[in-house]
Amino acid sequence: MAIEVRPCSSLEELRGAVGAILHYFGQEQSAEDAERLTQWLELERMHAAFDGARAVGGAGAFSYRMSVPGGDVPAAGVTVVGVLPTHRRRGVLTQLMRAQLDDCRARGDVAAFLWASEATIYGRFGYGLASRVGRMTLPKERTAFAVPFEPRGAVRLVDEEEALRAFPPLYEQVFAQRPGMASRSEAWWRTRRLETPRQGGPLNRALLELDGAAAGYALYQVAQDWRHGSSSGTVTIREAVAPTPEAARELWRWLLDFDWTSTFDADLLPLDHPLFLLLAEPRRMAFTINDGVWVRLVDVGAALSTRLYGADTEIVLDVADQFVPENAGRWRVTPAGAERTSTRADIRLDATALGSAYLGGFTFAQLMRASRAEELRAGGIERADALYATAVEPWCAEVF
Repeated sequence: MAIEVRPCSSLEELRGAVGAILHYFGQEQSAEDAERLTQWLELERMHAAFDGARAVGGAGAFSYRMSVPGGDVPAAGVTVVGVLPTHRRRGVLTQLMRAQLDDCRARGDVAAFLWASEATIYGRFGYGLASRVGRMTLPKERTAFAVPFEPRGAVRLVDEEEALRAFPPLYEQVFAQRPGMASRSEAWWRTRRLETPRQGGPLNRALLELDGAAAGYALYQVAQDWRHGSSSGTVTIREAVAPTPEAARELWRWLLDFDWTSTFDADLLPLDHPLFLLLAEPRRMAFTINDGVWVRLVDVGAALSTRLYGADTEIVLDVADQFVPENAGRWRVTPAGAERTSTRADIRLDATALGSAYLGGFTFAQLMRASRAEELRAGGIERADALYATAVEPWCAEVF
């Protein structure tokens, strides 16, 4: 029987579609979970693959805006992608990704981004690794700063309602500074970010104030442990957001001064996190690096015309895109934007490599050294890197 791919039309269909990926996590989607998901995911943005009446695969997309250098773009936050093991190796995933990207183009999304559970899957659909994140595990006795200072900020633990008022404007400030972040709706804040997770104990919401004004926030959980009569717990920092250097210094000093604990854990940190220079012994973070978000340009012309560029120069990119052939061809990129051209190309690359370079997380020189881009005219790589240069590493604060 042929596989039919179409958007879900009911909660029961959505439940079946999401169940495909949850199967691999050893979980099931309840009716309540499916209804909860629709607070953030529009029903029609969940594509399902049907074998007869049964959903055997699914691919969803949140309607986001993604921050890019100098602004933001409408983007699909791709999520819950999977096919049941009973229907693998039949092209079902390809059908799902095709339908989803066609839908993204029709909706006006210029990019799509995702967190990849399996890194080998998404390159064939044009997604390129665009950012990296790190995790630290810092012992309490190694939290001294290289340059001690006298904190002047005040930190308060706030309830969910006050956090809902104070935290989003701070997040929006960082959203404007960092490429790769996902926009958040009020429903997202209330039910995804500020609610206590199902594991790990109560969620604490800390608000930093400087001169009486909100300056930063942190979300953290405490797991207490006792060994030989002494406290040896862990503070897990779920998210710490501070739009200014002073606020970052104040917020992390307060977090790392936490009593009755022995370890501080934090994940999804940007590679250029200020703790590398704030801490006296940054190696004690035992910092490990992992994939961040993967980016796919859905509309190359619109995506390249939206981001800010860092130099008054131009390049011509010869882009290959087998999965979305409308994107293929030569594109002249200048600070004014991008347009199709017949001019000789400076660099040849495919959609995955262009996704890796888009946010500034990887340079064209890095792509060339990894055989992911080819310089066709002398100086092309250098000009491209000057054009695409960004001051900060791209970062997404949350897995979606």
